[in-house]
This record gives sequence, C-alpha cells and structure tokens, in this order.
Amino acid sequence: MIIAVDGPTASGKGTIAKAIAAHFQLPYLDTGLLYRAVGKQVWLNDGDPDNAKDALVATQFPDSLFDNPDLRNEETGGLASRVSIHPEVRSALYERQREFAMQEGGAVLDGRDIGTIIVPEADVKLFITASVEERARRRWLEMQDRELEITLVAIEQDIVARDARDINRKDAPLRAAEDALVMDTTSFDKDQAIEAAIEAVQSQLDR
Repeated sequence: MIIAVDGPTASGKGTIAKAIAAHFQLPYLDTGLLYRAVGKQVWLNDGDPDNAKDALVATQFPDSLFDNPDLRNEETGGLASRVSIHPEVRSALYERQREFAMQEGGAVLDGRDIGTIIVPEADVKLFITASVEERARRRWLEMQDRELEITLVAIEQDIVARDARDINRKDAPLRAAEDALVMDTTSFDKDQAIEAAIEAVQSQLDR
C-alpha cells in the first residue's frame, strides 16, 4: 500500500503523513528533507543553489547530514526550494524516492510531486493545502517554539516566493494529481486535520 501526500510548504502535510504512517504501520519518508539536505550541502560547498552544476554535486551529500538541525530552519527551506527547480537534481533523487516507495508492504511519502511524478500509481493520493496566511501563522508559531527570531511577515513572504517557484518550475511543478483528494486544512487544528486525513485514506482503501 503506497500513500502519497503532497502539498505546498507549511500546509501540514508532513504532520499528516507521519500520522498516517503510524496509524497504518507503514515506513515514512519526508522527501522534502532530501531537497533540504541538497540545499544545505550546496551552502556547505560554498556553491550557488541557483546553479544546476553546484546543486547536482550537492546531491552526493553524506547521510550524516540528515542529523543536522539546520535542515529544519527557514534558510535551508529556501535553499531547498531553489535547488529543487533543477531537473538534474530531481532526476538524481528520483530513484532514491522510488526505491523507498516500492519496498515490500508499501510506504507513505510526502512532498510536492509524489502523486504526480514519483509514484503516480499510489493507492491513495492526498493533496494538503491551506491559505498562505494560515500556513505562515503555523510556521511562525513553530519558529517561536524553537526560539528562533523571525517575523510573521518575513515567513509569509518566503512562503509566497516558494509557492511561486514550486508551482511555476518547468520540471515536476507543484500540483494536485487528477485523482488526488484535495484537503484544505485552513480551519482545522492539528488533531482535526489528522483525523480527517486518516478517515479519507481509510475511505479510499475501502472502495
């Protein structure tokens, strides 16, 4: 059983995907973390995330980079969005994601092109979204909990910029698969979003 969870940044797709994986006892992959690792490696290499060659070299990052807490900050998120526009980078990471998805028993993957590019044959596809304002508020609260200094306005501007890059990139743009269930979580709290998503997945599987 393969479950694809897509959506824009700060939509709650990661939290929802983890909960789905735990509920159905499936392995989980945050594919966005792969791109964050590439973005961080470009920075560590003193490279340019907007340069395809620099970004491609950075796909050879060591697995130890996954333990770097910087992968979760806003700066690295911006770098991830910039390196992800390069077809060469997406191609280099494609097989890694496919292999995880196709393991025996299935898996849950979240990202921006799981249901459209990585595993279009997924048994269930969800597309999680929310308003820009709500996504910025959630991310700001997350940063506050981690005692990171950043303004709500700055986060909102960053989200708008990332959305534009993700939606307008030529290779694997952010969009809901034609057969995906679109869930707008703007008015949901965390528990409500998780409950609705699990119910949606179960409903799809029961058909």
